[in-house]
Amino acid sequence: MTKKSADELLNGIRRNDKETLESIYKDCFPVIRYLVVVNNGNEHDAKDIYQEGILIIYQKSKNDDFKITCAFKTYLYSVCRLLWLKHLDEIKQNKLTLIEDDPFKDYYENIQLDYEKNERYQLYRKYFLTLSIDCQRVLELYFSKVSLKTISKIMGYKSDKYAKKRKHQCKISLIKKIKRDSKFKELNNEELF
Repeated sequence: MTKKSADELLNGIRRNDKETLESIYKDCFPVIRYLVVVNNGNEHDAKDIYQEGILIIYQKSKNDDFKITCAFKTYLYSVCRLLWLKHLDEIKQNKLTLIEDDPFKDYYENIQLDYEKNERYQLYRKYFLTLSIDCQRVLELYFSKVSLKTISKIMGYKSDKYAKKRKHQCKISLIKKIKRDSKFKELNNEELF
């Protein structure tokens, strides 16, 4: 599996390619089984969590903007880990913590951050594309650290003051759209920009 990129694996999942799915299972399931079994689960729970993780990735992969920014195995593991923690929480066992001798404990923080960054980016991108072309361009320039004076010239605005006002209006509009999405509430609600 190490020879295939995350995009190739996503394409295989989308096509329900047996070889790809078997390769992913062989490479990824053992670490997911370990995670679940050492944290009050069993083999059956591990299979359920693994299948649910693959299904989530499949559903997300149908969105053209979906990209995995880390190794596929890392992403799948983080999805399954979050699913298992959610499951434990639902059965009122949220006082349990993951076993400290877990060989992947050093990666948990980074995996969680990668997952959240990817999810936040997907949410941002979804609503960014609903903005007017004018707003998209102003925000792209602003996020690229272009000065308001230069933005004003590029956009044909009469003053830097109007460029600042327009940037603010577009940014507020984008933030409002994102905050209305239920997915935003599930994510770690750090400052958006």
